[in-house]
Amino acid sequence: MVDFLNAIVALLNYVIVPATSYGAQLALGALGVTLIYGILRFSNFAHGDTMAFGTAITILVTWLFQSWGIGFGPLPTALLALPFGIAVTALLLLGTDRVVYRFYRRQKAAPVILVIVSMGVMFIMNGLVRFVIGVQEQNFADGARFVITATQFRNLTGLDAGLAVRTSTVITVVTAVIVVAALFWFLNKTRSGKSMRAFSDNEDLALLSGINPERVVMITWLLVAALATTAGVLYGLDKSFKPFTYYQLLLPIFASAVVGGLGNPVGAILGGFVVAFSEVTFTYAWKKVLTYLLPTSLAPDSLVQLLSTDYKFAVSFAILVVVLLFKPTGLLKGKSV
Repeated sequence: MVDFLNAIVALLNYVIVPATSYGAQLALGALGVTLIYGILRFSNFAHGDTMAFGTAITILVTWLFQSWGIGFGPLPTALLALPFGIAVTALLLLGTDRVVYRFYRRQKAAPVILVIVSMGVMFIMNGLVRFVIGVQEQNFADGARFVITATQFRNLTGLDAGLAVRTSTVITVVTAVIVVAALFWFLNKTRSGKSMRAFSDNEDLALLSGINPERVVMITWLLVAALATTAGVLYGLDKSFKPFTYYQLLLPIFASAVVGGLGNPVGAILGGFVVAFSEVTFTYAWKKVLTYLLPTSLAPDSLVQLLSTDYKFAVSFAILVVVLLFKPTGLLKGKSV
């Protein structure tokens, strides 16, 4: 029985808790992608670099607050800087839409043209982020590092396996719940949110009903700025910040949106956790858990790892390909790709 409990704790510590945190981050990122696809009707390849830009601005403001001696107690100072990152990112996205996307929207350009345009915006944003904050890795988390450490857990329970819960993990999950709840309340209960849903369902009918399309577009970019910056900051607090990492995150974020159903907000959340748990499960070395569960004579000598962590994005790619081949509308029937 003790060995079974140790196995459960090891599973929680190395698979369930990290995957839940990572899934929440992917879900927030995928919500931004699915909002753009559902309302503006194109796949925004600049979303990963939008996350990087918002995070970079938040880091700069965090450093400024720290130099002034402003902190947030046991919580990261970045949470105080987050609204400033969202505001600057919103200005960037609104400016980009006015200078770039609006022209193609008025020309009724095909979605594939907007995808190509977004790739150009992606490269510009990537260069802008590197110019602003550099290319090196940045660790900007401060405050209390752990809610409970592995040693404290062992002393409390008497088990051999330890469970460490990081502060960033708790912040990620709590923030994700609050943001998702606020977003769904906005989309379902407010007049602006209902206008966005109507515009997404039937653009021509929405225009006949007197809905201002430019206002819908503006609100969409504001929501995307908030979601992208929040997701980026939470990921940076949990891991670290490096511009190229956020460029790579575009694959699991798109995989999350497509798996759940592109254009479906609920699907984006579901897809985020499906991709996160798949990546962690396939790249985790199961030796520790199996050693607790199996008799000594059957205990594995190898790591029992299906894939190296270097190939975790290959899991996202494989999931994306399978879904596009067999169920292009996703698990919850979004818009087909």
